This record gives sequence, structure tokens and C-alpha cells, in this order.
Amino acid sequence: MSTPGRGLHGRVLETLGPAITAGDYPPGSVLRTDELAQRFDVSRSVMREAVRVLESMHLVESRRRVGVTVRPKDEWNVYDPQVIRWRLAGADRPHQLRSLTVLRSAIEPVAAGLAAKHATAEQCAQLTECALGMVANSKGHRLEGYLFHDIAFHRVILNASGNEMFARLGDVVAEVLTGRTRHEVMFEDPDPAAVTLHVRLAEAIREGDATHAEELTREIAEGALQELDILAP
Repeated sequence: MSTPGRGLHGRVLETLGPAITAGDYPPGSVLRTDELAQRFDVSRSVMREAVRVLESMHLVESRRRVGVTVRPKDEWNVYDPQVIRWRLAGADRPHQLRSLTVLRSAIEPVAAGLAAKHATAEQCAQLTECALGMVANSKGHRLEGYLFHDIAFHRVILNASGNEMFARLGDVVAEVLTGRTRHEVMFEDPDPAAVTLHVRLAEAIREGDATHAEELTREIAEGALQELDILAP
């Protein structure tokens, strides 16, 4: 999971990034680095470093004699975990959660089917361990513990798919799962049916049953979308 830079430019990013993704600076807005440096009480070099990070996310574009211009939303790197985190922290959270959950529902069933064919014995053992961890933390309002094992579970599936493109989505899925928990878009305890589905999914992958693994993952995704209908309509 990526994090913004630490230190002074990290502090600037934690304020400026969410402001841009929230629309406080609409596309086309021009930001002057000198003015920003004064506002945040940092040096120009610190401000330039923060701008470089924002440029790498395609949130802004820097041009000589023009300044730093906020780019249109359709040019942003919406797969960047930090951009996802900032958007989930803003007013666009319901739309962002739904968009990302739909993405998961399209990708993860296929990844699970591939994992059933390609997962190593070690990866199967990791899935079982993660599923048992989810069960152990599924009651008593232990959402942070549950989240830890849930993220690990889905990372293993994406990696075990054998597809490097799917594997790279691990940070994206982690941000979605984290956002659901941190922004209270979950019930106080996870849905018992969803917990059971994860256990069954680990078994299907271990048994090499690709069809069943895909079906179970689709059920998990459908359940997540139904939760959004209730908690973040």
C-alpha cells in the first residue's frame, strides 16, 4: 500500500491532495508554487517535491511561466492507491466505493479461477490461514483485525492467479477494503455469510476447483455491492 512522502512535503500532500480530489481546486485551476510554499510555510524545494508527486499521479501539470495546473479528472491516475485513499476520504466516497467494488467484481472472480489452477501449496496454506483469521475476528467488533486478514486473503488470490496485471491490483483492493472499514461503510461485525464464503473459497482454490472458486468470488462481490446499497447509497 503506497503512502505519501514523509516529512514536510508529505504534510503538504496530505492537505493539497485531498483538496484537489475533492474539487476544491477545479480542473484548470492554476496553483503558484511560491504562494503555496508561503501558505504551508515550507521551502520552494519542498513544494516542488510535493508537486512532483502530484504530477506522478496525473493530478496536476507543471509548466514554466504558467504554474501548476490541475488536470481534468479523467486524466488522473485513478488506480494510484493514494488517489483512491484521498477520494474515499471526501464527498465522492459513495461513487468511488461503488466504482471500485464493481471493478473488483469484474476482476477477482477471474483471478480466483486462475488461482485454483496455479496456486502453490504455500499460497493455499496462506489462504486457509487468512480465512481462519477472518473467522477469529468476525465477532466482537474486531474490524481492524478482520481487515488485516481480509486484505491478506485477497492479495494472495491476486498473486496466486499468476497474472502480473491482477497482482498489481493488490494495493487497489487493499485501499477499498480499508476505506470500507475506516469510513464505517460496514456493519459492526462482518456478514457471517461473507465470512463463510471466504472459507469455502479457500477450500475451492486448494481443491483446484476453478469454476466453484469463480462462483464463490462472485457471491462475495455481490454481497459487497448489496452492503453499499444499504450503507452508502
